[in-house]
Amino acid sequence: MSRYVDLTLTLRPSMRGIEWESAATVRERGMECSPSPSLLAQRHPHGFAEALQFSEAWVVDLTHLGPKALIEVSDLGEIANQFKEGQSLLLHTGWSHYVDDPDYYRSSFQRISEGLAKWCVEKKVCALGVEPPSVADVFNLEEVTTIHHILLKGQVVIV
Repeated sequence: MSRYVDLTLTLRPSMRGIEWESAATVRERGMECSPSPSLLAQRHPHGFAEALQFSEAWVVDLTHLGPKALIEVSDLGEIANQFKEGQSLLLHTGWSHYVDDPDYYRSSFQRISEGLAKWCVEKKVCALGVEPPSVADVFNLEEVTTIHHILLKGQVVIV
């Protein structure tokens, strides 16, 4: 039996980094924070929203991981073996509990390891959803650039 779960975090104007314009560009920070329509069109001809709405997803409980942990393929447990091409991966870290502590929220969250990013590309993950503000350390340009390039060049939508 299918079920639909709304996993969105309510955005408020008082939240740090909440703007309706692009927060960063490749020229400024080595990454683009808004989706590329051409990249999404190649993988999802019916559009970004439809790709996310109709993808089966695995929700991985990672609430046991501490601050600043690197999320590895091994943290997926049995899901790593059961995952099928085109499904999505939603990483539940519990990090949304820290959204009202903006400095901690942005500086101490769990991040995607390079190995997990490559695994997502290999497995053709439709979308990779995370609670923190990024999949990589936003204060480490090399890390954030590497992880974003692996995922986006591999056509994995980051949510």
